[in-house]
Amino acid sequence: MVARVLVVEDEPAVQELLRYTLAQAGMEASTAASAEDALTLLRDKLPDAVLIDWMLPNKSGLALARELRETARTADLPLIIVTARGEEADRVKGLEQGADDYVVKPFSPRELVARIQAVLRRRAPHASDAELSVGKIVLNPVSHEVTLRGAALTLSPTEFRLLHFFLAQPERVYSRAQLLDHVWGDHVFIEPRTVDVHIRRLRMALGDEGEDIIKTVRGSGYKLTASKTR
Repeated sequence: MVARVLVVEDEPAVQELLRYTLAQAGMEASTAASAEDALTLLRDKLPDAVLIDWMLPNKSGLALARELRETARTADLPLIIVTARGEEADRVKGLEQGADDYVVKPFSPRELVARIQAVLRRRAPHASDAELSVGKIVLNPVSHEVTLRGAALTLSPTEFRLLHFFLAQPERVYSRAQLLDHVWGDHVFIEPRTVDVHIRRLRMALGDEGEDIIKTVRGSGYKLTASKTR
């Protein structure tokens, strides 16, 4: 899956450098020149991660990070501070406000991409290009291939995204609403029962063990049970 990153940076040259760096790494970048613009974009759709410059007009990047951490909808959003302020005290302050990482300008494009990918693997593994395996299920996001006990599975794009999300968080229960937000996209208005249809199709693709692998948790939602894939 292509990682979507929001860049919050008020200097046009730096904003373009970040956008270009992310695009070259196969990521989808959107930009905002202020904390207020970022919040407007975030109300419309959540990205997979946010890069935040410390020195923004009107509201600082630290204030934005703190607000995002204190808001339920964005509390788990991966945040990376990108700033020229490299003193230890500044790094500590940035991390204390909720940043997952802190990158000092000038930065190496390769290092920045590696840091973003590391945060995604840790905080949003469904948005990473890393291969995932749980038991005998192996999913490669880059080649878009899935195997179960070595046998290739044929999945639709939606079923692929759904399995990718489950594999990133095995044994964790997700409600229909959460699956709609993470797999179909935040603020996409789709009937919740659509999730049930795709769960049924995914189970069929997984064969006789489909219902044991993707379990229904009554009254709560669905989860991938790792022990059933061995």
